[in-house]
Amino acid sequence: MSSAPAPTAPHEYPEKIDAAVLTVAGVVVLGAIMSILDITVVNVALPTFQVEFGTPGNPLPYSTVAWTVTAYTLALATVIPMTGWAADRFGTKRLYMTALLLFTLGSVLCAMAATIEALIAFRVLQGLGGGMLMPLGMTIMTRAAGPARMGRLMAILGIPMLLGPIFGPILGGWLIENYSWHWIFLINLPIGAIAIVYAWRVLPSDRPEPSESFDWVGMALMSPGLALFLYGVSSIPGEGTFFSAKVVVPGTIGLLMVAGFVVWSFRPVHPLLDLRLFRNRNLTVSVITMFLFAAAFFGGLLLVPTYFQQVRGESALEAGWLMAVQGLGAMITMPIAGALVDRLPVGRIVPFGLVLIIGGMYALTQLTATTSYSFILPVLFVMGLGMGATMMPLMTSALKTLKSHEVARGSTLLNISQQIASSIGVAIMSVVLTNGLNDDPLLRAAAAFEEATAGLTDEAQIGQVAARFPEVAALLARGQEAFMAAVHEAMAVAFANTFWVAAILLTLTLVPAWFLPRRHEESHLLDDATADEVAPPIVLH
Repeated sequence: MSSAPAPTAPHEYPEKIDAAVLTVAGVVVLGAIMSILDITVVNVALPTFQVEFGTPGNPLPYSTVAWTVTAYTLALATVIPMTGWAADRFGTKRLYMTALLLFTLGSVLCAMAATIEALIAFRVLQGLGGGMLMPLGMTIMTRAAGPARMGRLMAILGIPMLLGPIFGPILGGWLIENYSWHWIFLINLPIGAIAIVYAWRVLPSDRPEPSESFDWVGMALMSPGLALFLYGVSSIPGEGTFFSAKVVVPGTIGLLMVAGFVVWSFRPVHPLLDLRLFRNRNLTVSVITMFLFAAAFFGGLLLVPTYFQQVRGESALEAGWLMAVQGLGAMITMPIAGALVDRLPVGRIVPFGLVLIIGGMYALTQLTATTSYSFILPVLFVMGLGMGATMMPLMTSALKTLKSHEVARGSTLLNISQQIASSIGVAIMSVVLTNGLNDDPLLRAAAAFEEATAGLTDEAQIGQVAARFPEVAALLARGQEAFMAAVHEAMAVAFANTFWVAAILLTLTLVPAWFLPRRHEESHLLDDATADEVAPPIVLH
């Protein structure tokens, strides 16, 4: 009787990134580019949605169109918990191709949406596919890289995070200005088709062994509970308060269901989300740091292109070009950080990135309606440098000390915490900004004056209406330019105050970051790996 083949030893992984691994990485990067690019493209398109889906002279509120972002995030958060089990049940290759198909189909339907409600609904379908792409991609990359090359491979996975901030706003602005908003979704059709064929040809076939039973109770508690909680949180900007029934009722029910899931999750052998992984200190500290970072950074980042368009009067394309400088900063530091994290403890890398981002966010608190771009652009560049030195090292630190069979579950925990944090961050920043705009006396008067004069062309009638708004009348007496300058300055103050909130939250991130490992820790990725799981991937042709 022949003996079973011995597992491949860790040293059998090539030290350098070889062509086989790069080919597999290309599939993951292409899928992640679609998902992340789509988010940044839609961010730039929000002012366009306000006009396109509103009525002449009556654009939709920002809080309404922001649901095109929120609905996508809700769907992501709902499907991510199932990804770990589904990867074990159906295999990563098959599931990854299904996710690409769902995302591409959702993109086409988004382009066909005739109402804002339809667009929001189709964004949910997009999110169901997009939610699986990143955790599956991280699992595929981790298995392909081996422990010694994870930092460099995760830096490659960070390419979409570079291209998204650089090309997303530019591409979105260019498509909107030269064609129509529909093309920001249709662009995913050829990319998605290429990605599906590419994945089919080059991803190694895995043999799923569906030995785990599905956690139906956990599913019934976690996914609906998470969706209800995020729905409540995301309703805060539109309601203008934390205490509206639309916020409190679904938010409380969702929170109770999630709490029930936490209690339940320690009972089954294979829970939907394996919270036992939090016994791993590195994973726990990394998730907490990532949560605070994502809430503050991505919540604040969403407001920057809106500032450029609404306060500075830039077009969508111009706002895209201005945002690109942040991605350029990340492009410099991300590959450097990826190489360093294979040799240095993450606790000696991430704090430097956080300090750069915190400094940049505090600088944004000084924005006015006339702040020079020679000040704003270097600030965004520095924040990009910080982002490149923070995101992927945190993920690498969390995953490299997990065992082979824990990687899919660990990447699921990381991704879902990031999505929840992003939703909460966007909601917090949106409500702070919305309340800041609504509470300003001049902006309230200007909005009421604009509504009262809608459709009027007679100067005498407009003058009579203006008399009812002394603040507006005084500014209009000095000319239209003086009036608009005062309105834009008041808006800039609301944006600056919102950046203060983001800066304070980012400062708090330094507390968990202090506990990140600052000494070398051995990887446990190969502790329980089989020969099939450890061997370098074979490219299929």
